[in-house]
Amino acid sequence: MAVKVITDSIKSISVWMGISIHVWIVAEEDGVTLVDTGLSFMTSSILKEIDRMNAGPLKRILLTHGHSDHVGGLKKLLRTHDVPVYMHAKEIPYAEGDLAYPGKERAYAHVEKGLLQPLPVTAGKNGELAAIGALIPYFTPGHSPGHTVYYHDKERVLLAGDMLNAKSGRIIPARFTPDPEMAMRSGSDILRRLDPERMEVCHGGTVFRPAGQLDDLEEGLKQAREAEARLQARKDSKKRRH
Repeated sequence: MAVKVITDSIKSISVWMGISIHVWIVAEEDGVTLVDTGLSFMTSSILKEIDRMNAGPLKRILLTHGHSDHVGGLKKLLRTHDVPVYMHAKEIPYAEGDLAYPGKERAYAHVEKGLLQPLPVTAGKNGELAAIGALIPYFTPGHSPGHTVYYHDKERVLLAGDMLNAKSGRIIPARFTPDPEMAMRSGSDILRRLDPERMEVCHGGTVFRPAGQLDDLEEGLKQAREAEARLQARKDSKKRRH
């Protein structure tokens, strides 16, 4: 298990499981916010690091989405810490097993019913998600139907879950994403809107000034689509000749 200091008030805890899996601990005025819970065996390390931060008790858990590598430690955490757990309202029926995630044949309950609360919205602002402590949630569907990222405005850090992945400090499309085009639109829109100083992703770590990488990423994806289309056209042409 690895611990990384991101800013004075944010740390990440990660484990390598073929790919990296990160969760984030955020020191608040009233205690600690945990963003995602990782896998079940990460729980003891998360709780030890919360104690080491000396920022007060765990006060709340925010979830980017309901996939097992993001909610796997939730049940064990709640055994000893009776705190509210928030997730986007659109994600909850998938996480609780009422609906099958896109690309999956069957629904599966990753979270026991009754544990999740929908992220609160700001009254009179057309359903805009309300800040929770120092973090502002933003709806970023694509990787999952209710995927949400959390922005620390004061420190200009975006905790981005699986909105995008990263490799060697560069943003890349998120793996295992049923709607990659929507995920890319969500990611591009929010990065251009916020222009964070740094982005932390679950699978890949830190990306500095990620908005500045978008043009290159989008051009690379465009060229890949065009190459794929040309290859498919050649295959179709051969079939017609035969």
